[in-house]
Amino acid sequence: MKKLILTLCCFSLLSCAELQQVVNNLPAGGGLDQVTIGNGLREALDLGIDKQVTKLTQKDGFYKNQLVKILLPAELQKVDKTLRGIGLGGLADQGLLALNRAAEDAVKGSTPIFVNAVKDISFNDAKNILLGPENSATTYLENKTSTALYNQFNPAIKNSFSKVGADQVWSTIITKYNAIPLTNNVNPDLTDYVTQQALKGVFTMIGIEEKQIRTKVSSRSTALLKQVFALQD
Repeated sequence: MKKLILTLCCFSLLSCAELQQVVNNLPAGGGLDQVTIGNGLREALDLGIDKQVTKLTQKDGFYKNQLVKILLPAELQKVDKTLRGIGLGGLADQGLLALNRAAEDAVKGSTPIFVNAVKDISFNDAKNILLGPENSATTYLENKTSTALYNQFNPAIKNSFSKVGADQVWSTIITKYNAIPLTNNVNPDLTDYVTQQALKGVFTMIGIEEKQIRTKVSSRSTALLKQVFALQD
């Protein structure tokens, strides 16, 4: 109860007799100020970005991670099935791999956008994140960075298609499929699709780290994380 009163009073920024009583009865260092709470949330977000988003930039970061692996959009699933049916399964596999390679390459430039978003966290943001649902920090980042990330990812994905050879692979796939009798021609916007899927993957992985920090004390790797997230336990 003392801990609850302290937390509510701190977050409502009230100066009250109850708060003073609780502070007097807490162990030394038991009260946390706004700066400490804000720094703790920033550290948690930085950890999620550094630990989880970095994984996505590695080879097979998307392709061999079943949580974020980019699968074919609905309009291309029939292309995949048709190619495999006529013995071109290897080409279909190359196409799927190429999409994931492009995402892995594009995510490498995302860190500065996240860093700026984390720096801008206000105390009110920190309060809402700390006392909110287990994905509150991830949702905050998603709201703050999605537009900027899309604007960066989209041209980066397009460049990555060329860099990893995805444009050539998919040009061959689409050409072969459209040449098959009795099929309807397809011309999907793969750049937009992979951009959206890459964004989804990034926030999925950040969400995983946030949940671990919130629910597992052992995941709070610094004294600051332990101190701040103890408030929401």
